Amino acid sequence: MNIILVLIDSVNRNALSPYGGTEFATPNLQAFVDRGAWRFDNHFTGSLPCMPARREIFSGTMNLQWRPWGPLEPFDLRLPKLLEQTGYSTAMVTDHYHYWEESANGYIQGFQSAELVRGHELDFWKPLLPQADLPQWVHNIEKWRPGYGHRYYSNIAQFRDETDYFSAKVMNGACDWLKAPKQDNPFFLQVECFDVHEPFDVPEPYASMYGKGGDRDKYTLWPPYQDAARQDEFLSGSSKEELAYIRSQYGGKITMTDHWFGTFMQTLDDLALWDDTMVIVTTDHGHDLGERHGFGKQFPHFDSHANIPLLVWDPRHKADGRAVTELTSTLDIFGTVLDAAGIALPPGTHSGSVLPLMASPDSKGRDAVLYGIFGNGLCCTDGSWTLIQPPDRSKPVYAYSSMVPTTIVAPDKPVEQGYFMPGVDLPQWKIPFTVDSPADRRPLDSEPLLFNRAVDPGQTDNLVVSAPEQAHRMRCLMRDTLAHYGAPVELFDRLGLAALS
Repeated sequence: MNIILVLIDSVNRNALSPYGGTEFATPNLQAFVDRGAWRFDNHFTGSLPCMPARREIFSGTMNLQWRPWGPLEPFDLRLPKLLEQTGYSTAMVTDHYHYWEESANGYIQGFQSAELVRGHELDFWKPLLPQADLPQWVHNIEKWRPGYGHRYYSNIAQFRDETDYFSAKVMNGACDWLKAPKQDNPFFLQVECFDVHEPFDVPEPYASMYGKGGDRDKYTLWPPYQDAARQDEFLSGSSKEELAYIRSQYGGKITMTDHWFGTFMQTLDDLALWDDTMVIVTTDHGHDLGERHGFGKQFPHFDSHANIPLLVWDPRHKADGRAVTELTSTLDIFGTVLDAAGIALPPGTHSGSVLPLMASPDSKGRDAVLYGIFGNGLCCTDGSWTLIQPPDRSKPVYAYSSMVPTTIVAPDKPVEQGYFMPGVDLPQWKIPFTVDSPADRRPLDSEPLLFNRAVDPGQTDNLVVSAPEQAHRMRCLMRDTLAHYGAPVELFDRLGLAALS
């Protein structure tokens, strides 16, 4: 069985027609489902954002309880290497520039071949252009994200049409890899688009599909969100027209990426690969577009960016219009790929496989899913109820790693070395970690939130006070699930879970 993993960054499931989206056109993803791909309705992100999610995909290890964004650990499993050991040819085509940054070493190196499409977001690619050469739309970005617009524009200033843009280059590169001469082995191909990630810069006709493309000289394509104070200032001064414009450009990226995914599907047609190839299409997280006075994918993690799309084509089990409603997680991509390749899950992994959910209607998914960003609060859902539990920021938080990654900003030296992670036979450092400052607190990030997803899919009615029994049950479920994955003891105290009975 050949296996293709298509990972498209920052996709909101409600933007896709297979999930009922009507605002933006995604005819090719719809055609993928109409062909017989399964739609997973209760698929959730795990560790956010980009590289923590990819550590789960590559290693089958939940990241959020131990450390922030960083390289693969020396003891981590490596999905492409496991496949190669059983005779698979492995390859990646991607523009996700974080892979070639120091803070994300170890991921792409496991593939037999990799094509790296350069220039997205803050990729250190082209020389910086003189300030005098920056157009107005770049200055609009610079107002809220100093240095970001300058770096991005220096990379893409010579782009002339949509074939120069990133989703086109990635999908065309994947098509070229499929067509190229190669060993007569089954293959694993990871096709990874950093689109639809910001900046929401798209060429025509996409820039004017859902708004006025020329408004880029009036508004920004890249609102701030990592800095909560700056985000609040931006949102407080933004007009409805500007917020609608930003949304329209996100939609343009969705449609452009869908178009080039259609080109990729045509290549599968041309090469007659559908009958012996599994195709998985998913994302790492969604991206809020002004909902609840916020952008991006920060804590607290509402379903708007945590309940993410997963579409799976398995030629042995066609959906025929059916959907999977059982709980699944980003963690399960690792196990699913191995299962499709006929490889048993290695001991100690946190992953599972979604394939039994398509093969048998009696199969069960997860009892609960955990998701969040290291050092912040934690979210737990059992499918019917969701608990969003904030941290006690007066309690310490430590990162645990066999190294001291550049993403760990430690005001002091590691306080201890020892064996903290279950099943890991290499010593790890225990490193004091500073999450943020009081000025960077988010709206709603200091109060527990409890939602009944069945009756309140928009998650607007906080029931943590009015449904105390459910709140207690969900806290216990969160504690037990976290303990099952393994977590440092201080995390239970920091999350208010240690004293539960």
